Amino acid sequence: MKVLVIGSGGREHAIIKKLKENRTIDKIICAPGNGGIQQDAQCFNVEAIDLVNMVELAKCEKVDFCVVTPDDPLAMGMVDILEMEGIPCFGPNANAAIIESSKVFAKNLMQKYHIPTAKYAVFNQADQAKEYIRKQKTYPVVLKADGLALGKGVLIVDNEESAMQAIDDMMINESFGDAGKQIVIEEYMTGPEVSVLAFSDGKTIVPMISSMDHKRANDNDEGLNTGGMGTIAPSPYYTKEIADTCMQTIYLPTIQAMNQEGRKFKGCLYFGLMLTPTGPKVVEYNCRFGDPETQVVLALLKTDLFTIMQAVHDETLDQLQIEWSNDSAACVILASGGYPKAYKKGYEIHGLNPQGQLDGATIYHAGTSYQDGKYLTNGGRVLGVSTVAPTLTDALKLSYLKIQEIQFENMHYRTDIGRKVVDA
Repeated sequence: MKVLVIGSGGREHAIIKKLKENRTIDKIICAPGNGGIQQDAQCFNVEAIDLVNMVELAKCEKVDFCVVTPDDPLAMGMVDILEMEGIPCFGPNANAAIIESSKVFAKNLMQKYHIPTAKYAVFNQADQAKEYIRKQKTYPVVLKADGLALGKGVLIVDNEESAMQAIDDMMINESFGDAGKQIVIEEYMTGPEVSVLAFSDGKTIVPMISSMDHKRANDNDEGLNTGGMGTIAPSPYYTKEIADTCMQTIYLPTIQAMNQEGRKFKGCLYFGLMLTPTGPKVVEYNCRFGDPETQVVLALLKTDLFTIMQAVHDETLDQLQIEWSNDSAACVILASGGYPKAYKKGYEIHGLNPQGQLDGATIYHAGTSYQDGKYLTNGGRVLGVSTVAPTLTDALKLSYLKIQEIQFENMHYRTDIGRKVVDA
């Protein structure tokens, strides 16, 4: 078997490392990949959104199976095109990926099928959005760009002035490009946030171990929203009772709703949940593995990942028993100073061995390149320092211990990943 993984981040690195455990896979190729992924797969310089050349690569390399993980190519129809060429894929078709690529679609779906979520309103005119905010006079309030915005299209504002500026930035100044032409304004929910990834073959849905992301750039959940600064798994807030409630009120109804709409979802469906005082509610859906949640969730997966992916494609997920470790996992992201705004690239990363790893931890490369025997920074999120231990406290201690062995100029990371949970 030859498998192609599309993407270039820490999530893709985690998936590739897990796929390597399957003995039926002879070769893994990745496009475009990164400096660390080069050690685990053959990388090709084809961008994830380059549909034409990606299909050509898959055909030239005689790929047997393809894993499409980033949101943009999924929304653009990468799975549709590859499968038309006879290459089986793990990932949803474009008409199902809309559950992430349009916040408006997702909110309307939840409203139509009575799936619990925050109250909301949709706007395509800045003036009307501002008028709505002025009338509501309720803060904080959440503003979301309708389209894909690299995980940064959500703004939480605390006052009218900030709200007006945010609307201008999104809708007039086009800070998120076309993604902000239409926006969702929704109520601010409170409670612990939990991420639950789930395998779905369109008929059966199997939730994975829960995790908790830390979106804000700085300690104490301050600073701008990022693509994620660290994760822990499992989340102690996510009890069996809550899981059972979510299955009945959120997970199954979502799959059934998508089927009703003629949008069968096959792949990994991500549920961003808020455990509110009145019960779990959906914050957002993603149509793919979350990043950096994947780095902790897959670390605890005992069942072979490729077998699961094939079952999802073949719609035989109900025939599998998926098993998980009882350990805990932690991942702390090392980012470029300035992220998620402007940052510099090309700094040498010190402390890693020739394979880009460290003894005692798994280093998932997110934004790196490999040149002349050196690893260099090449993105906002650079590395994920991930560990597994019998307790979450031990995993976090180990991650932070291992971080001390890594250096690059302007290195930035949060020092409080998992602290709320450990200290609770």
